[in-house]
Amino acid sequence: MQQFNKFKGTKGFLSIANYVLRFKYMITDKAQHKARILTFWARHGIEAACDHAKRSQSTLYRWKLDLERSGGKLESLNDGRTNKEAKRKRITDLRIEQYIINTRKEHPRYGKAKLTKDITEECLDWEIKAPSESTVGRIIKDLKERNKLPEYTKYSLSGKTGKLIVKKQREKAKKNRRKGYLPQSPGDLIEIDTIVYFTNGIRRFIVTAIDLKSDFAFSYAYKSLSSSSAKDFIQKLEKVSPFNIKRVQTDNGQEFAKHFKEYLKTQKITHFHTYPRSPKMNAVVERFNRTIQEEFSNYKRQTLAYNINTFNMKLMDWLLWYNTKRRHHSLGLVSPLRYMINNSLIENSHLGWTNTFILQRLFFGVKLKYKQ
Repeated sequence: MQQFNKFKGTKGFLSIANYVLRFKYMITDKAQHKARILTFWARHGIEAACDHAKRSQSTLYRWKLDLERSGGKLESLNDGRTNKEAKRKRITDLRIEQYIINTRKEHPRYGKAKLTKDITEECLDWEIKAPSESTVGRIIKDLKERNKLPEYTKYSLSGKTGKLIVKKQREKAKKNRRKGYLPQSPGDLIEIDTIVYFTNGIRRFIVTAIDLKSDFAFSYAYKSLSSSSAKDFIQKLEKVSPFNIKRVQTDNGQEFAKHFKEYLKTQKITHFHTYPRSPKMNAVVERFNRTIQEEFSNYKRQTLAYNINTFNMKLMDWLLWYNTKRRHHSLGLVSPLRYMINNSLIENSHLGWTNTFILQRLFFGVKLKYKQ
């Protein structure tokens, strides 16, 4: 029997029709098509074969390698199995499954690591190979899908009525992540966080925000922390910021849900969440939290605890200085507003920026317009 040869110039090329007659029960139509392409390659070159077959060079080389390994047998060009039923299935000893079921009936919260240790000892008596911890975890998952493990209802006691309430597991909402997004202009991304103070048993909260592009910052103190407080904060931030807010990033605190989230939707502001226990994702506002504590709020703890309105008034004065006078190393030793003026065209920027009255109007009443 002559073998198929794909090299140009080799004598004894056989037509595909002869191979079909010889191996009509072994060679598929796709294998015949691949053989024609390899023959075309041998006669006209790899580039012409790729253009003709609309396949990549790596694909043709793979076919060629399969043919070489089989000794030139065309059946090696047949497609592999794609039937899912042909995949290897996990075979589990029934004693292991039953042991897991019995243990979970008595101890519903018994984890796979502890089960693995117990099963390993049992397998010595059963004289079978003990499964690994990951295998035990997969067995537990399979048993749950087959409803072999008992389900337990969780209850909570209502403080108002004294009745037991069935706790339903909430579906976790998919949260939007930043995924490497970098702001290009002021207002593109604002990081927001919260500082908590305890003074003589009195708890107070300072919500903080900073723009990643210009370092423009704002904060406000509240007696309680809720989504309504966070909504009030973002509304104040919109009024005082000299740019339109497009995106904000917060942690997963409850204050940044419900009313806060709904308000962002109405304003068409994108809301990014950080990953749990990942404060480094909000590194800029965390650094601002340190600054505001070291330079202002740590010295006003008593005022914050007993006269929050006075504290907020003094906080506004400090923020005015922070955004207009304080020099920032990250901005080349200029203030945030000076940085925005130097790098953006602002209408009426020739007005007296050192005039306190005009500064207050710009901060608390007039929106600055940037040339996009």
